[in-house]
Amino acid sequence: MSSIHPTAIISPDARIGQNVTIGAYSVIENDCIIGDNCVIDSHVKIAAYTEIGEASRIYFGAVIGDDPQDHRFKPGTLSHTVIGRNVILREYVTIHRSPFPGGMTAVGDHTLLMAFVHVGHDARIGRNVTVANNSVFAGHVTVDDGAVVSAYVLVHQFCRIGRLTMIGGRTLVRQDVPDFCMLAEDNTVCGINVIGLRRAGFDDERRLQIKKIIKLYFFRRLSSSQALARIAGEFPGNPDAESFSEFITNSKRGIMPGTPALVSLGGQLKEK
Repeated sequence: MSSIHPTAIISPDARIGQNVTIGAYSVIENDCIIGDNCVIDSHVKIAAYTEIGEASRIYFGAVIGDDPQDHRFKPGTLSHTVIGRNVILREYVTIHRSPFPGGMTAVGDHTLLMAFVHVGHDARIGRNVTVANNSVFAGHVTVDDGAVVSAYVLVHQFCRIGRLTMIGGRTLVRQDVPDFCMLAEDNTVCGINVIGLRRAGFDDERRLQIKKIIKLYFFRRLSSSQALARIAGEFPGNPDAESFSEFITNSKRGIMPGTPALVSLGGQLKEK
């Protein structure tokens, strides 16, 4: 049985699932879908055309699916915001829908966005992603599954953050960060996301192969095409090498650079 505070304002066109809790002074606009077992704290706004997956938790002051901060947006545009299952959106998270008809902003299952995170229009945040406080994603950003983004990170529009990456705090992400990499606070790729891969169940041998792939691309003083050719030649049939190379080949913004200090030292990467 659902528990809805009497001061909450819920559109008659909204669809509210079973066993949903909605706190005081929250607003659920028209054409929203709230899945079973969701908890929505007080003073939350769920704007029109937003879907919240089951068992998600939205904390005080969050604004989900509201109009985008984009001059091209026209009131009444039919676009959507889709939040997955078991998602946690902490205090004052803001997520904006697309300015384009039929467009969508999405957050995948089992993702945690900590307080004051902003997700711009048309961004796609994957599954099992963790984003720490005050990080900001501009429009059209993509964050792939399993990535971890530290606090106070700024991500430029149209950038892509790869699978199982680790983005250091206070970084400015202006270009793409490939799968499995760690981006240091000096805005350079410094090696492999060892802890993230270990937690994801990658065994020692698989992590070692990925470390060699990253070293070849970032720390051998090779051009991108030379490095990709070396990776293809030295790791034939390796799915991690193939996904890493495919990511780089398909990049539209280019790839964040490697750490100059590591290049000068011959790319010495040590796995702890």
